[in-house]
Amino acid sequence: MVKRAAIAALTAFCLVLPSRAEDAKPIDPAVLDDVAAASRILADQAVVDAFGHVTMRHPSNPEHFLMTRSLAPALATPADIVELDLDGNDVNHTGKTLFLERFIHAEIYRARPDVMAVVHSHSPAVIPFGVTKVPMRAMFHNSAFLARGVPVFDIREKFGATNMLVSNREIGRALAESLGNKAALLMRGHGDVIVAPTLPLVVFRAVYTEVNARLQAQAIALGGPIEALTEEEGLKAEDVNAQIVGRAWDLWKRRVAIGKATDKPN
Repeated sequence: MVKRAAIAALTAFCLVLPSRAEDAKPIDPAVLDDVAAASRILADQAVVDAFGHVTMRHPSNPEHFLMTRSLAPALATPADIVELDLDGNDVNHTGKTLFLERFIHAEIYRARPDVMAVVHSHSPAVIPFGVTKVPMRAMFHNSAFLARGVPVFDIREKFGATNMLVSNREIGRALAESLGNKAALLMRGHGDVIVAPTLPLVVFRAVYTEVNARLQAQAIALGGPIEALTEEEGLKAEDVNAQIVGRAWDLWKRRVAIGKATDKPN
């Protein structure tokens, strides 16, 4: 009798629990389109080439994020988007090949609830600032987020000689700790990581980090003291940039639209 009652109670309990299928909510196709477009924009703006990636935190599940399968960013389509958990697992078991460095994104999302989008790139003009003692500073208003400071993550300090890749959770966690509450991080001998509260803004920041690096190198070549933005100026300029980022996003997204007409008229 006791056994039957226990089974009945367990059955009733299970019936009120939603299944994984019921729990899962379909992702708006527009979101998938935006994540894929972000990859293509970064390629179009020469922030990434065959390597690099951008992710977005899942819009309804903060413990998951959206990332393309492992492919060149310029080739990304909505069909390439994979849903990952914060351990870097493909939650839908699609069988698609995943980026080795997905742990950069996973551990930042784990550590920073305010971050909704992440870019990792090997942005060429940025590399010298990660291997020298020259700190990256905000040269103009579009790169205002850099005025908060740009730390450098040196993988060798904690992990010794490596292949320089963030290939597991432990390294990803150390990188997230180095990032702290900043918007940008340099990786010695590797590249950078940019974070933001929206996908359009993280693309904006990644583009202007590369532009800023070129401008700072030019300013250094001119000689003399550099009057970079102060942290206060940076915060004020950031407020404006967050309001007008849609202008750049709309332009860039149109430039990389899939199936856009590229043939010249007859």
